[in-house]
Amino acid sequence: MTTPTTHTPRLDRGRWAHPGPETVRPGVHRIPLPLPEDGLRAVNVYALEGLTDGLVLIDGGWSIPESRKALEDALAHLGHDLAEISHVLVTHIHRDHYTQAVELRRLLGSRVYLGAGERRGLEQLGKVRTDEPVSSLDTLRRAGAQDLAERVAGMYDGGFDPTVWEAPDRWLQAEELRFGDTRLTVVPTPGHTQGHVVYLDRARGLLFSGDHVLPHITPSIGFELGGPALPLGDYLDSLHLMTTFADTQLLPAHGPVGDSVHARVGELLAHHDDRLAATLAALGGRTRTAHEVATELGWTRRKVSFSELGAFDQMLAVNETAAHLDVLVARGRAACTQADGVNRYLAA
Repeated sequence: MTTPTTHTPRLDRGRWAHPGPETVRPGVHRIPLPLPEDGLRAVNVYALEGLTDGLVLIDGGWSIPESRKALEDALAHLGHDLAEISHVLVTHIHRDHYTQAVELRRLLGSRVYLGAGERRGLEQLGKVRTDEPVSSLDTLRRAGAQDLAERVAGMYDGGFDPTVWEAPDRWLQAEELRFGDTRLTVVPTPGHTQGHVVYLDRARGLLFSGDHVLPHITPSIGFELGGPALPLGDYLDSLHLMTTFADTQLLPAHGPVGDSVHARVGELLAHHDDRLAATLAALGGRTRTAHEVATELGWTRRKVSFSELGAFDQMLAVNETAAHLDVLVARGRAACTQADGVNRYLAA
């Protein structure tokens, strides 16, 4: 078992996912939990100790046996056990953050917190009762990628488990939570999902950023049920919001601990400016669908071609392109028309 270590910069980007706790500050520990068969490799949960009524977790992990075992082992290494977890503050509704929080509540009686903006998505999930990314598939069809939508839909086997999608004990607004002497400011940051929140520890200068601000990648946008009409616009606004707070250390849900939230936010905003420019250039003087534009752009840090991506990542690429095109329309840089259920864009 890995010994807890004080945070130091890491040269190997993959090392952050190695099992075992890392002490970020006294009483604040990063615990990576596994995500089998997932390109993100792991999800960080953060354990806060020294409180009046047990441990507080930021995010819960994915409800799979490997994750619960890794959490139990990490807490034992810190001198704690699962029974001490009293509260789980979740950043958003995706299963790698939320479902193990529900499991811990059943097992231990822990209280689960979730942003109020996730209520609609959770209610719709209870109605559709499927793991299929229904809204994303609809976006694909509007993007002119019907064949890709069918391929992605065929990847899901109907093994939906409704028991892991219970409502939280408390829906969070923009507010302050107090646990003993620890105060956490809840900041709604819609974009990645409509109800995403981050938790700001002003006293220690820490931001538990979930998937809103990530150190090496930019998160998918609007990957949820019943999302807003302009998720990328919401996301960019939420990034700008981070610069209105004093700069803090970045504690993300995926990747190593970072040094400056403001610096990373600046990089993410610059990235999306570049993507908006590239998307507009790819339109040229033609009327094009989001799928057609996506095939001309480079993807991932390595700028691989669209054809090199797997079907799921192609879906994310097309949906991201549609999101950028919609922002260009909102800014008056492009126009959109619809025929036969497909959106077509033209540079203004």
